[in-house]
Amino acid sequence: MALRRDPDGGEPMVVAAIEKRPAPVASVPAADPIAAAPRGPASAAQLENSAGVTVTRAGEDAPDAIIITIPSEARTITLATAPDNRLVERSRYGLLPKTGPDGATPAKVYARPLGPEPATKPAGRIALLVGGLGISQSGTADAIAKLPPQVSLAFAPYGTELERTVQRARGEGHEVFLQLPMEPFDYPDNDPGPHTLLTGPKAPDNTDKLHWALGRFTGYVGIVNFLGGRFTADESALSPVLRELAGRGLMVVDDGSSARSLLAGSADRARIPSLKIDRVIDGVTRPDAIDKELGALESLAREQGVVVAAASALPVSIERINRWAQSLEAKKIVIVPVSAARGFRSPKSTGSIKTTGSLQ
Repeated sequence: MALRRDPDGGEPMVVAAIEKRPAPVASVPAADPIAAAPRGPASAAQLENSAGVTVTRAGEDAPDAIIITIPSEARTITLATAPDNRLVERSRYGLLPKTGPDGATPAKVYARPLGPEPATKPAGRIALLVGGLGISQSGTADAIAKLPPQVSLAFAPYGTELERTVQRARGEGHEVFLQLPMEPFDYPDNDPGPHTLLTGPKAPDNTDKLHWALGRFTGYVGIVNFLGGRFTADESALSPVLRELAGRGLMVVDDGSSARSLLAGSADRARIPSLKIDRVIDGVTRPDAIDKELGALESLAREQGVVVAAASALPVSIERINRWAQSLEAKKIVIVPVSAARGFRSPKSTGSIKTTGSLQ
């Protein structure tokens, strides 16, 4: 066209006029309470998934029939989706938990709901926290699959595919906690692992180490110390970490391994929801010793209303807990999540159990 200077080059063509017209004003009908209600699932399949039921419609397997399979009560309780965008902030180490702008906290949103009250009043309640998960894939898988969903699980910040594993645990109904490695008295001979929170000259690095651990996965209710006899006894090292945790809406659990620990009491003074473990059931890793400790938990639960215990994700521990849990219904003992156990404790004492036997 340019070389031949053809005045008709590029034809045929058309010119279209574009007019700007004001958008029509839609009439606003009177408020309809039904229409204003939140919309439910977009499809029947979504409704079934959220309710946890399985529906088999008419077909070759069930002609002229619809079969609805309702899961057990324990499986109907679902945990909130994680991560909740209100409760995370981006950092160099990934997503860190935080308190939401509306006051929502990970400690409340990610906790396993307590569920409806049993038909008969429980003779006692037991909260159980099983830790050391996330490192051994087989051990972690066994704990998730075999332990009752009311049992809370604590994951170490090490291991691979932690986010996926944690979300699988939450999908099975287990609320989760993050284990924070802290300096023991015999450190470094006894080393909890990389990024351990330390006392002394290296204490200023603890905030960065804490952020690294907090960013390893999402959806946890709070933190629990891993070792840390020296660290939890040092108020000057502990206080900056608790100040950091206070603004992130997390629960703090003292694993009860050190009589000199200030963790639960200091967290309580910092207005952080906190709890202290009463007993460790697998200090001696023999089946008969674990069974004896589990029996002691039942007695304490009956006497005091609620007891909080901890265990490691050892094969023998998982096997004995699984077997023991199946006997509790007949004894009118119920397992409750660790996050819920705090509500049955005396509000004046974070670490001690009520001795009146009454439950709040």
